[in-house]
Amino acid sequence: MQSTDPFRPLAGVRIVEISSFVAVPLAGMTLTQLGAEVVRVDPVGGAADYRRWPVTDAGDSIYWAGLNKGKRSVAVDMRSAEGQELVTRLIADAGVLITNVAGRQWHSYDTLVEHRPDLIHVEVSGRADGGTGVDYTVNAATGFPLVTGPAELATPVNHVLPAWDVSCGLYAALAVTAALRHRDATGAGTRISIPLENVALATAGNLAFLTEAMLAGTTRPRVGNSLYGTYGQHFVTGDGAAFMVVALTNRHFRDLTELTGTAKAVAALAEALGADFGDEGERYRHRAALTGLFTVWFSAHTAEEVAAALSGTSVLWERYRSFAEVAADERVTANPLFTELDQPRIGRHLAPGLPVAIDGAYPPAVPAPALGDDTAAVLTEWLGVSAQDITRLTESGCVATGTDA
Repeated sequence: MQSTDPFRPLAGVRIVEISSFVAVPLAGMTLTQLGAEVVRVDPVGGAADYRRWPVTDAGDSIYWAGLNKGKRSVAVDMRSAEGQELVTRLIADAGVLITNVAGRQWHSYDTLVEHRPDLIHVEVSGRADGGTGVDYTVNAATGFPLVTGPAELATPVNHVLPAWDVSCGLYAALAVTAALRHRDATGAGTRISIPLENVALATAGNLAFLTEAMLAGTTRPRVGNSLYGTYGQHFVTGDGAAFMVVALTNRHFRDLTELTGTAKAVAALAEALGADFGDEGERYRHRAALTGLFTVWFSAHTAEEVAAALSGTSVLWERYRSFAEVAADERVTANPLFTELDQPRIGRHLAPGLPVAIDGAYPPAVPAPALGDDTAAVLTEWLGVSAQDITRLTESGCVATGTDA
């Protein structure tokens, strides 16, 4: 039966997740936030990300809790035949598997489809050839680190944000919803593979980084905090605050020159250079000269004065802030996206739910489980395993529950 709850359009859908790190856990959490019942199955003792930093003083992973909110947790010895058989039954019952643990024949599509003909099987891999890779190694091979960082720098710069993992996770969640719709319409399952490498390459192609190289034979330059192809730059105020300022349109640029009192100087510069600053490409080419003019105004004002002045214009801007500043800012503390969450083992804090407003409201965050919290309940509810058998499985080490996991 399809859900009529707009907050939980995937209610009634069961999904098994076998994963670690970012992409697939994010996909599973996103599907959970849309109403699906997602059971993350981990090995007894936890997968490689169970204690990943940052951690509390007691060693509990804040990172793991952040990416597994709202899921149910089952801990199984997946090296044992009986453990593999239990997980196979869970997957067959759910009809959907999302995983980035590749190379395991027992939970491959070809094996599992024999147990569930309409199976939806989503596998995230590192590289398109089946090889291993993570965000940071994939990123190194896509060109981005060579155009990231200060223009004068000769070494590559990795971005801190695992952009390909995040994009891949959202693609995986989208793929599951599309496959569910296909199954509802046709009764057929789907085998889906999403190489992290291809997510990065597709993005590089879609944003013209690769196309530019193919057609023009040029290599994108490293331009620091400038914005390629238009005018954007960071400025430092007289009291040391940094701002990012972007003028995408002619109106933005006009307002910036008027704000900084440089309209006449900019016009004289355009005449001297034979440049048309109504063309964003020309603004980009002569960005150094323009920045020199604008810098005088920024350096003569405080951060408070700059923010107040920019707020009265069409210019796009924001002050650079630390994570600590952002966490204390009203855009978090007064944002309905964030709700107070009492996360066991981690503590009470503001946590984001699904960043999509549905009928004007945000689905709230739900705490993440501890490893194995739901082992007994899921085996009972999904597979009808008796209490006696759960005791036997626990005592034999085939499964673990709660603090025993």
